[in-house]
Amino acid sequence: MKGQFARRMARTQKSFIREILKVTQNPAVISFAGGLPNPNYFPIEPLRAAADRVLAEEGRTALQYAPTLGHEPLRAFIAQRYAERTGMAVEPDEILITNGSQQGLDLVGKILIDPGDHVLLESPSYLGGIQAFTMYEPEFQAVPLGSEGVDTAVLAQKSTHPLSKLFYALPNFQNPSGITYLLATRQAVSQILAENETFLIEDDPYRELRFLGEDLPPIASFNRERAFLLGSFSKIIAPGFRMGWICAPAPLMDRLVTAKQGTDLHSNYVSQLIIHRYLQDNDLDAHIATIRAAYKAQRETMVAMIEECFPPEVTFTLPEGGMFLWVSLPQQLSAMDLFEIAAKENVVFVPGAPFHVNGTGHNTMRLSFSNTAPEVIEVGMARLAKAIKQMLVTV
Repeated sequence: MKGQFARRMARTQKSFIREILKVTQNPAVISFAGGLPNPNYFPIEPLRAAADRVLAEEGRTALQYAPTLGHEPLRAFIAQRYAERTGMAVEPDEILITNGSQQGLDLVGKILIDPGDHVLLESPSYLGGIQAFTMYEPEFQAVPLGSEGVDTAVLAQKSTHPLSKLFYALPNFQNPSGITYLLATRQAVSQILAENETFLIEDDPYRELRFLGEDLPPIASFNRERAFLLGSFSKIIAPGFRMGWICAPAPLMDRLVTAKQGTDLHSNYVSQLIIHRYLQDNDLDAHIATIRAAYKAQRETMVAMIEECFPPEVTFTLPEGGMFLWVSLPQQLSAMDLFEIAAKENVVFVPGAPFHVNGTGHNTMRLSFSNTAPEVIEVGMARLAKAIKQMLVTV
């Protein structure tokens, strides 16, 4: 029958989180669902000043078509920051500016994945990554995630398959779990992928949001030859600009540029210049320090409420940064059922099953602490604890 949609659309579902966010339109609902930066820390006035300067001083350039790679001074800033923060020697031409790191995932999928290829990914994994890669019709292979990072024994076994094309990972404050890979795990992952000629897609939007422990090098820093490293300004400046990047060596970058030219020619050039002007005129590290302090306090409040109010059989992760923590209910409970009870108590979260590609995770859930003040977290977590206790009574 003519007029049917492409078969890939039959496998691609709407974002589960985006559907849940509709519930949060009710102002009485306290939401731990969306992975949203806290708007109280958007640098609105400095960005307004940066926009005024860009349009006054560079208006004709800012409003014109631009190179696909993006604004060279902005790419140079990103490359220099990698050198300072990770020790990676990165050239500006190894940076491609994208419409958020989400577009980066789509572009990598576009140049790598053929139908039937094996995409290895953490279990649980980021929903946006699953959705982006699903469009290219791969076969997902789940690799368990533990407190030290991905299970390297399982990764090694799955990487040997001839159709294993790539491994997708978020080693810093992983979305959804909040887990951070140990240094030894990062080194082992790099070695396994190199031995099996498997590409690495390292999604790293939360790196700058560490509020406990010490920074660790990207997995990509150990072997850049087949690695794509993704970053974003969404979590440290503002997501409304939709400004991210891919860091990749020249042979990989050539393919990415070709794919991006067929998608949108180049990312929003006005936004690139505004962000670069903001970075020139302001102390980014001081701004990030403010965000870190706020998120640390919010995370500590959420953890304290779990320890005080939740039943002892409920377990949870202790993130060293980022925006999320992960809760595991007793096996006999369903987080999807809990969602219905909790919504009646005017508190919502994201059930964990959609983050798993292998049908597991029914008893897990993701809680975001980044967009909620400590005093509101206390109220919301008390409501959630009440809902959990109601479920335990009925099973």
